[in-house]
Amino acid sequence: YDVCKEIRRDHSISNTPIIMITAKGEELDKILGLELGADDYITKPFSVRELVARTKAVLRRTKPQQLDKIYKFGNITIDFEKHEILKNEERVDLTLKEFELIEVLIKNKGRVMTRDFLLDKIWGYEYVGETRTVDVHIRHLRKKIEEDDKNPKFIETIRGVGYRFNLGE
Repeated sequence: YDVCKEIRRDHSISNTPIIMITAKGEELDKILGLELGADDYITKPFSVRELVARTKAVLRRTKPQQLDKIYKFGNITIDFEKHEILKNEERVDLTLKEFELIEVLIKNKGRVMTRDFLLDKIWGYEYVGETRTVDVHIRHLRKKIEEDDKNPKFIETIRGVGYRFNLGE
């Protein structure tokens, strides 16, 4: 319950879908979990198929964050319709994959995006290359948008997991 409350309180992750899986099956427990902000409440025992179906249902109801056509942070302006990025009012040339990468990171700002998630989302499920492809693209992206790519403000590395987009605060 405490974790659910903390997630709902933190505006950077408050839209994260939550499914409580617990042995507490009393009506009061279920009501409390849902009122604290859980999107679903599953009690043991349950089947894997039920869990998958409930997860899909929650994800269908959870809309990805819509981005404005123009997004600004620091000295960067991104026009998502034109696929254009300006840094200090000067155009920055990005590859399609770099642009898709920054777009996914911004849509999920504050959330840690794993390398595998980014590979699936940008390169597709059939991609058979190295997960280091993501790291290389992140490095190129940082060189293009960060003031100091060795000490990035916007694209944060979460060691052993992946990356998170911050507003550089």
